[in-house]
Parts: sequence; C-alpha cells; structure tokens
Amino acid sequence: MTENDMKLAIAQINTTVGDLEGNISRILDAAEKAKDADLIVFPEMTVPGYPPRDMLYDTSFVEAVQTATLDLSRRTGHLPPLLVGSFAPSGEKHYQHPSLHNVAYLMKGGEMRVAQIKQLLPVYDVFFEPRWFVPGRKTMPPIEIAGRNIGVMLCEDMWDEEYPTHPGAELKAMGAEMLVVMSASPFRKGIGEGRLYHAKRQDLPLVFVNLVGATDELIFDGGSFVLNGDRLRRFEEEARVLTMDDGRQAMSHVSSSIAAEEDLFRALVLGVRDFARKNGMKKAYLGLSGGIDSSVAAVIAAEALGGENVTGVAIPSRFTDSQSTESARELARNLGIKFESLPLEKMHEAAEQALGAERSGGVSGENIQARLRMIVLTSYVNSGGGFLINTSNKTELTLGYSTLYGDMAGAVSPLGDVTKAEVMGLARWINSGLNVGRLQNVGRLQVEGLIPGFVVERAPTAELREGQADPFDYEVVSPQMEEMVLADQANAMMRSGEHKRWQMGVVLKVSGRSFGRGRMFPITRR
Repeated sequence: MTENDMKLAIAQINTTVGDLEGNISRILDAAEKAKDADLIVFPEMTVPGYPPRDMLYDTSFVEAVQTATLDLSRRTGHLPPLLVGSFAPSGEKHYQHPSLHNVAYLMKGGEMRVAQIKQLLPVYDVFFEPRWFVPGRKTMPPIEIAGRNIGVMLCEDMWDEEYPTHPGAELKAMGAEMLVVMSASPFRKGIGEGRLYHAKRQDLPLVFVNLVGATDELIFDGGSFVLNGDRLRRFEEEARVLTMDDGRQAMSHVSSSIAAEEDLFRALVLGVRDFARKNGMKKAYLGLSGGIDSSVAAVIAAEALGGENVTGVAIPSRFTDSQSTESARELARNLGIKFESLPLEKMHEAAEQALGAERSGGVSGENIQARLRMIVLTSYVNSGGGFLINTSNKTELTLGYSTLYGDMAGAVSPLGDVTKAEVMGLARWINSGLNVGRLQNVGRLQVEGLIPGFVVERAPTAELREGQADPFDYEVVSPQMEEMVLADQANAMMRSGEHKRWQMGVVLKVSGRSFGRGRMFPITRR
C-alpha cells in the first residue's frame, strides 16, 4: 500500500423494513468492523429498509426514520465517514403524496449532509417509486474523501440509457475520479451481467454496493463489487475493507462464478429463510406428494430453516401410487425433516356422501381432493404454528393448471416463479454428488440421489384420478409460456386463470417477470 492508496469498505447488510433499531444496530456493527477504512459505504435505503412502500404514507413512520437517521449520524462520530441510504422531505407539495427524496447521506464527525438525491425513479416491473418519491432535480457534486473526489449515485441512476446527460457523466464533468453506487437491486436470473454492463458504461472506476436479504417477494443477492476488482459474496452479509490503488481499483481480484442452478437455489433459500425469520416464524409445513415440485420445495425449505423445523405431510388418496408415498418418506429421511402420512380416504368418502354423486365426480371430484388436502395441511399449521409452503411451479400457474383453495394454498411460494423445466434442472443439480455437498443444512449426506429416482424419472401427475398424467409436454409448453409472460402477453388459457393468480401467496421473484406486484393484469378483460 502506498500513501496514495485509500481504504474503502463495502458493507452489504440485510435490513428489515421498519426495524429501525435493528437496522441501526446492523449498520453500527458493520461500521465497527470496518473502522480502519477511509470511507464505509452501505446500500440504498439502509435505515428504513427497502422497500417500505406505502408505509411512507404514515407520517409517524417518516418522522421515526428521520429521527433514527439523525441519531445514527451522532453515534458514528468516532468512526470514519459513512455513506448511508435513507430518505428526506423534498420540500415539494404533491396532493396525497409523501413527497420524499431517496437520498444518500454522508455522515462524518457526528454530522450529516445529503451527498446525493436519486434522480431516476423506476416505474417498471415491481418498482413504483414515483408513488412515494420525488426525483432529485440536479446532480450533486462529488464528495472529497482522503484526497479523492468520489461521485455518489443511487441504484437506477446507473442504469439510465435514455437521458441526454447521464448522472455518471455529470459527476465525471464535475471532477469525480471514481463512482460509488448505493443500490437495492433485486435478484433476477442474469442480473449480474446487467449490473456489470451498466457499471462499465460509466467510464470511471466504480464501486457497486448492493443490499442482501429478502423482503416479501423480492430477494436481494448482495454481490457488491469493484469494477475490474473484488466481488463480495452472493446471498450473504459481508463487510469488507478494500484497498484502492492510485488507479482507483481494488488491488486484488476475487471472482465468483456460480452455476445457474446454484444461483437460483441459493436465492430461493434466502427468500424462504428471510420470510420466516423476518416474520417471526420458525416452522414450515408442506405437502410432500412424491412429485418433483414438492420434493424440490422440501429441499429448499430444509436448507433454509433446518430439517428440524420442516414437516412434510403425505396425504395419499385412493389414486395415489404407493411408491409416491414411500418416495416422499425416503426424501424426508434423507433431508432430516419430520414426516407425517395422513390418508385422505375417510375425508374423501365423507365429502362424496355429503355432496352426492353429481357434485363429487369428474373435475369437481378432483378439486374436492385438492381442497381436502389443504384442510389437512392447514390443520398442521394451525396446531403447530408456523406457515404453509406452496409447491406450485410457474408453468402450472401460467396455464391455470391448479386448484384455487387447494394446491394454490400457502403463505409463500418458492417455485411460483420457477418454470417446470427449471424445477427439473434444480432436481438434477440437487442430486449431483458435488452439489449435495454444497448444501449447508442437508449436505451431511454427501451422496448422490438426495431426491429419490422415482420422483425424478416419473411422468408428472396430480394423482387425482386413476391413471392421470398432466396433459402437457412441459419441455415444449414451459418455455413457450415463459416467453409469453416475459413479453407481457396472455393467451386464452392464461387469461382464464388470472383470478386464481390474484389470490396466490407470496411468489418469490427470480425472473424478469413474475406473478404478483410486477404483473398487474386485469381479471375482467377482452
């Protein structure tokens, strides 16, 4: 290290929306670990957590965040300068609008000032920031740290390709020698390449600091990086001090190459884990049918929560292959999760007797079974506490091939944005000996075939009537349906199931377009 080098700390932390005390504590802990740095950088909206959404209409919450932000600046007076994300009143008046700025604060010597105001407010996919925020009207000049002029940007400001004058170009014209981008960029497949592309466009040395953790359907993967330099871990909290040489780059290079299946798996695990942890729940239940979807969901749940906190429930009917139940039992044993088997026949017979042949046959009879199974599963949740995991995949949801109040039940859906083809890919990845060893909570097995071969090889079936098989060639239909969803299109079959998807639980988002907040199609339409 030379006298011209500087130490910059990246602190990608896992905040919780509205947990001001907890978020401040995380900020302070990370800052103490990085107190040898010249500057410590945190993600966007660090103090309130991201995204607070309509909590920003609550003036008491807004005031509490402002108080907490000011208190943080006073409590960090003994530490190096910090860049922390929060918000501030814009001073503008808009009818029934919070009129806030999304800001980066520079905290130094017990005082704070606004270092940058977010200018570009995304209003696509899951983003609705103009609903709460007012854009910054001009780019603020670079800050001086350790003799360096550092331009500060907030998330979307790095992504713009439409405005004639880009915030990054303006900062360069103002004398910025390097850029720091404070971000809360959610995970989507392939998002790393997009971030890198936009970082390179800035034509300056750049440090990208991203949020990690999950909030409802959004999963933030961290993956903070120095352009052409160090990269922090994905899906984990980390505070790292990096030495920037006189070329404003990190002096060492650490790359992280992760297979697509592992990337997806780790994202889903984080989504389930944080859904449980941040909502104060430990136990999870799911129907374990002996099918590939419920099997992959069970592996995700066991890895996220620990086997001792997951219960798989088999509910065999008169149409269930005995090997389905035995495979479910074998998987539960392999994962170390609890297993229960409760036959459906008595409930099924009672329903048939009560409803009569006319209303308990055909498709109605199949739906009755699916809904009776949810009665069983929710009884476990009600008696044991915790939450129910939905095991439907995205292709089924797209096609409407699911039963409302039946197999669509569940608080959170880890596979609701994962196509059938991708579920099969995850199963193969899980079953490879190499990758079984990478699982933290179920990796003790160190053997191939974590998911029984019968499950992986069988033809997809709901087992709701004799000899039933799913009426789709998923290898063909799955990519076709996904292409339509990503293009914001819908055919007649998709439209017929729109009302069902409106009533789904939280679907963890891992693609460019998921069902939920980011795809608000009307039910009533032509």
